[in-house]
Amino acid sequence: MGHHSFAMPVRGSRYAGCLYRRNPAAGVVGNHRCRVGKEAVESLDLRELQTFRVVAEMGSLTKASDYLHVAQPALSRQVKLLEKELRTALFTRDGRGMRLTPAGELLFERTAGLIRDVDRLRDDLRSFSSEPTGHVHLGMMPTVSTLVAASVARRVLLDLPGVQLRMSESYTGHLVEWLHRGQLDVAILYGPSAGLHLPSESLGKEDLVAVAAAGGVLSDRSHVTLEWLLAHPLALPSESHGLRRIIEDAALEVHRPVKVALEADSFRILVDLAVQGLCLTVLPLSAVRSEVEAGVLETARVESPGLNREVVMAWAGNGSPSVAAAAVSTVLREEVARILGAS
Repeated sequence: MGHHSFAMPVRGSRYAGCLYRRNPAAGVVGNHRCRVGKEAVESLDLRELQTFRVVAEMGSLTKASDYLHVAQPALSRQVKLLEKELRTALFTRDGRGMRLTPAGELLFERTAGLIRDVDRLRDDLRSFSSEPTGHVHLGMMPTVSTLVAASVARRVLLDLPGVQLRMSESYTGHLVEWLHRGQLDVAILYGPSAGLHLPSESLGKEDLVAVAAAGGVLSDRSHVTLEWLLAHPLALPSESHGLRRIIEDAALEVHRPVKVALEADSFRILVDLAVQGLCLTVLPLSAVRSEVEAGVLETARVESPGLNREVVMAWAGNGSPSVAAAAVSTVLREEVARILGAS
């Protein structure tokens, strides 16, 4: 299903002189209500907040110390100083490490955007006097990442040396959630774009094809009807997956059930099941092109009605993309156009 990992603060960043000012805060975390007084939050050093977030994400002073290259006793003092300034405990400490208190959870949630915006502002200002600079977290679906991840990485390394690229892979539902949370800068996912509630751009549509082992049921077929496809047991993703919903919706149009023999929320597993001749599946042609060329899979276009899906590039909904994210987006746009054009 892909793995979720929080973006870490930029190592070695310093925000001397930056203040975080806000009105008295009251928030609810879980079943607990947390209140922090006005005096406690009038002035917070962003470096302290960055340290707090690293400790919270890693759950350990030892791991945070290694990451930040700060001695553990000094790191512990910084955390205690922040707790003293806020007049509340932010962590519980036990044999399993550092765990956030309800107040700590509130601080962690409310400071995510602040730290990210300061990092992005710094990177954008540096980009004015040089090439695009900064961290960019890119999310892609498995069927896309297997085709463009290496080429995107190569172009960023060669053409955008000031950009530190991080790539994550998951399905559309997770990618959308991470964009809304600001944990991704840009993502390639499946539409329709109108339902994402995010800044987005349609990159085109790609056809979905029936996929089976070479020498099997598709040997003499360049195309099949949807009714023919639905008469066969299929290996498909689970119902939360966008590709599954496309097939289910199309089946409703022709008043036929979908015969799901196996469910797999992994692109590679679906391909392997088809290669072994266990089931037919449905995938983008571009995603199995190498297996078709190797002679282990065969495909057929689905007709009456056809199956296709929209490929969308979307950005985090917390403002315009950074200069670095915009530069990576240009590379992405060109690489996705290349694979769509080859389909």
